[in-house]
Amino acid sequence: MNPATDTAAPTRGTNPGLFDAAILRAALVHAFRKLSPRHALRNPVMAVVWLGTVLTAVLTASGHASSPAMGWTVTALLAITVLFANFAEALAEARGRGQAASLRRARKDLVARRVRDASGSDETQVAATDLAPGDLVVISEGGLVPADGEIVRGLATINEAAVTGESAPVLREAGTDRSGVIGGTKVLSDEIVVRVTVEPGHSFLDRMIALVEGANRQKTPNEIALGLLLGTMTLTFLVVVLTLPAIAGFVGARLDPLLLVALLVCLIPTTIGGLLPAIGIAGMNRALSANVLAKSGKAVEVAGDVDVLLLDKTGTITYGDRQATALHALAGIDPDALRDAALLASLADPTPEGKSIVALARRPGASLDAPAQAHFVAFTAQTRMSGVDMPAGTGTRQIRKGAMDAIIAHVQALGGEVPAELRGRVEQVARNGATPLVVADGRHVLGVVELSDVVKTGIRDKFAQLRAMGVRTVMITGDNPLTAAAIAAEAGVDDYIAEARPEDKLARIRAEQAGGRLVAMVGDGTNDAPALAQADVGLAMNSGTQAAKEAGNMVDLDSDPAKLLRVVEVGKQQLITRGALTTFSLANDVSKYFAILPALFAASVPSLAALDVMQLSSPRNAVIAALVFNALVIPMLIPLALRGVRVRAAGATALLRRNMLVYGVGGVLLPFVAIKLIDLALAASVGP
Repeated sequence: MNPATDTAAPTRGTNPGLFDAAILRAALVHAFRKLSPRHALRNPVMAVVWLGTVLTAVLTASGHASSPAMGWTVTALLAITVLFANFAEALAEARGRGQAASLRRARKDLVARRVRDASGSDETQVAATDLAPGDLVVISEGGLVPADGEIVRGLATINEAAVTGESAPVLREAGTDRSGVIGGTKVLSDEIVVRVTVEPGHSFLDRMIALVEGANRQKTPNEIALGLLLGTMTLTFLVVVLTLPAIAGFVGARLDPLLLVALLVCLIPTTIGGLLPAIGIAGMNRALSANVLAKSGKAVEVAGDVDVLLLDKTGTITYGDRQATALHALAGIDPDALRDAALLASLADPTPEGKSIVALARRPGASLDAPAQAHFVAFTAQTRMSGVDMPAGTGTRQIRKGAMDAIIAHVQALGGEVPAELRGRVEQVARNGATPLVVADGRHVLGVVELSDVVKTGIRDKFAQLRAMGVRTVMITGDNPLTAAAIAAEAGVDDYIAEARPEDKLARIRAEQAGGRLVAMVGDGTNDAPALAQADVGLAMNSGTQAAKEAGNMVDLDSDPAKLLRVVEVGKQQLITRGALTTFSLANDVSKYFAILPALFAASVPSLAALDVMQLSSPRNAVIAALVFNALVIPMLIPLALRGVRVRAAGATALLRRNMLVYGVGGVLLPFVAIKLIDLALAASVGP
């Protein structure tokens, strides 16, 4: 194998099935490994079940059980309960472990061509693991990128299938917001020089591998809070069960230790306790399945609590490929003069808009060569205009195109007058939902270029769903207020910021947070980094700069700005799934109480027979039936824990009401039915 030219297989596009045979085998093996005391004690709820298993085994083996058969039956059921809980966690981890193996293959045995400077001089071959931040490497067509970095010279098409699973190549270019490259991806054309930006072992792929394996998964605040609640409930029930023998002594009853252990296990929230780790891991996997790399589980969870989404217009709400569709010359201006000025101002504009202006303004037979000694002025977010300066007689001819207010300020600074007609022309274009660019030649305003964009299909419905879930959307655009208002109305966003600069995003985020709201935003450029870092959920584009990716707490591997909508759905699904299963688990305990408690006291306290609403065949069968259900309900809920509860477009109150009805009432009724059926089966097979 030649590491310089070997193609990394596109593995990220496929997600292993829930019941894949290899994954099930691996999960089963790890479920037994997790029986070690060290692992069991990490989960207080399941630690009690584990200790109960050991205790019943010791009591049975030492002859202190009411009967050996009953003792070993209870021990086996408790052991199976622990195994099923371990299996749920192991299954979630195993699904990510296969992805991690594929990601490792994408960077195996990479060799780098290290150079001294950007010109490519003094080349030496070194192992990719020996590269350090600041090193320069050159990658030619067919080579693999040896480490994460920024392109400092050249441009190239790159296959990122090893990371994103998408086979379509992407363009990366030095000096742009799409200059970041990832180790393990393949250069398909041209040659680039890359400056390494990360230490060995801390690359993008290293972080992905650690996250999908669950090695770096930290518990989220909600998960920690729920864990404390479950631990407190477990401790409370433990104290209650330990005091029962003393209470029973007052009525002349003697309680079987096996039944006390069974009661404790059935009363503590074993279902959610066993599934909680799997739910957390599955949330990270669902984010990765959407091609979003979350740097922590907290980022996924916070996304579910977001109140405000800040979205760029171009590429997120609209398709982003604005095209010049018309040139509107002002009164008294020769249309050809406007055409020529627009062409000259756009010759060095690499954006799709600039290229479309050149295509529209070019006259048949006209040359596209830049004028001699021309100095092109690039567009910046601060000036919000671009153009060209050319020698003209004894002075300099300054041609500019850009936002109306920027061009007006430029013309007035040169001592020119702004025609009253201009604002009417700009408003006319803006009312149609198009973007107007004003063209000026020195002190003279020539006219308006009309750029048309299209709102993405279905985006209005998406915003309506988010609104129903209590999430407010804010569109950010550099367009003038009229254009912004037209696009906002068509897309259905709740608010918009027109003529926005990078600092405006940061100011809006801080203002929303000061009002107690959680904010999410998307960005890809270096100037987006402060806002991404300030936002509660910062989604950086994989194609963006290293600064943006470091500032955000999520990275979209597909570089699709609209992915922020999917991130919110994943976060809400995580919260809803945990809440639904917690409700179901606690509701189960109510039913199991009515199965076990009469079995404990029915013989000594006949008045408690009124609690035996299930009319179970015998105390022994009641205990076994409750333990069987307690064990089986965990694997029954594993698919739901891993896939997540379906997200519905509804407010928090409606979702809570639905959870209480479906998972609360259902959680109470299901055990009654299931335990009764298990009891009937036991009575028919082994007798009462």
